[in-house]
Amino acid sequence: MTLPEPFDSIELPLHDRQLGKVRVSYAFGPGQRIFVTTDRLSAFDQIIARVPYKGQVLNQLAAWWFEQTTDIVQNHVVSLPDPNVLIAREAAPLSVEVVVRGHISGVTNTALWTQYAAGARSIYGHQFPENLTKNTALPEPIITPTTKGNFGEHDVPLAIQDVVAGGHVDREVWDQVRSAALAVFERGRERAADGGLILADTKYEFGLDVTGAVMLIDELHTPDSSRYWVAETYEEQLAAGCEPESLDKEIVRRALADVGYTGKGEVPQLPSEVWEQTSDRYIETYERLTGLTFERASYPAKQRIIDAVSALEVPS
Repeated sequence: MTLPEPFDSIELPLHDRQLGKVRVSYAFGPGQRIFVTTDRLSAFDQIIARVPYKGQVLNQLAAWWFEQTTDIVQNHVVSLPDPNVLIAREAAPLSVEVVVRGHISGVTNTALWTQYAAGARSIYGHQFPENLTKNTALPEPIITPTTKGNFGEHDVPLAIQDVVAGGHVDREVWDQVRSAALAVFERGRERAADGGLILADTKYEFGLDVTGAVMLIDELHTPDSSRYWVAETYEEQLAAGCEPESLDKEIVRRALADVGYTGKGEVPQLPSEVWEQTSDRYIETYERLTGLTFERASYPAKQRIIDAVSALEVPS
C-alpha cells in the first residue's frame, strides 16, 4: 500500500511547549500535560526519519501496556482523546534512564554487545564471562542505566552502583525503581511470549509525582523503546549465524550500521522499502502484543489532532 505523508510536528494554542525526539508536549491545566506523539523515528540519539502510523502505534500500545502493569507500579496516564494524543499527570523525571536487558545484543555505542565485542568485560557495573555469543539470553535480566541525554545529545552509560553514589537518584527511590523495572520487564516478557515474541531488552523512564511517589512515565514496551524478536524463528536464525527476526526499529539501526553509520555526521539515505517495512513491523508488533486489529487513523494527522485537542476542556 502507498503510505501517507508522515506526521512530523504540530503547534497547539497551549502553554509551555516542550519538544522531544518523538513527542511534543504542553501544559494542560494544573498537574497535567498533553503529549502528542509524532511519526518521527530516532536512532543513534537523533531524528533520522518519519514513519507513517508510528506515532499512533507508540501512543496506543504504550497506553495498553500501562494498563497491563498498574498492579506493579503507578503510571502517568489520564486519557487518550486521540490515537496520537495522551493526557498525563505531570511528573518530575529522574535523570537516569533504566534499561533492562534479558539478552546481549545491539549495535549502538551503549549496547551491551558493542561494548562486549570491543573487549569490555565489566559493563555497567556488571561482570561478564568470556565467550558470550551475540543475541543470546543472559542468565537473568540486568539493569544497565544511562544518563538521560537532552534532545540531540547522547546518553552516557552508568555503572549501576554509580546511580546512587554519583548523586543521580536517592537510594530509596532507586531501590523502588529497580524493583519495579524488573517486575514490569518480567510482565512484558510474559505478554510478549503470548504474542509469539521475545522481549530482549527495553528502556523505562520513571518520575516522581507531586507526593514524591515513584511513577512510570513516557512510553512502555513499544517498538521504539524495546527490542522484539520473533520467537518462532529465533533459534533457527541464531544457528544460521543470522540476526534474529525483529519487529522494532532495529531494522533501521542495522541498515545504517551496514553502511558504516555510527551516529556521527549526516544520516545516509536509506531505501524507501526500509520505511515501509518499519511501518509494517510497528503495526504487526501492536497486533501481536494486544491481540487487537490496528485501525489506521486518518491522515493528514495534524488537523485531526488539532480538532481533537480543540474539543477538550482544559482543567482549571
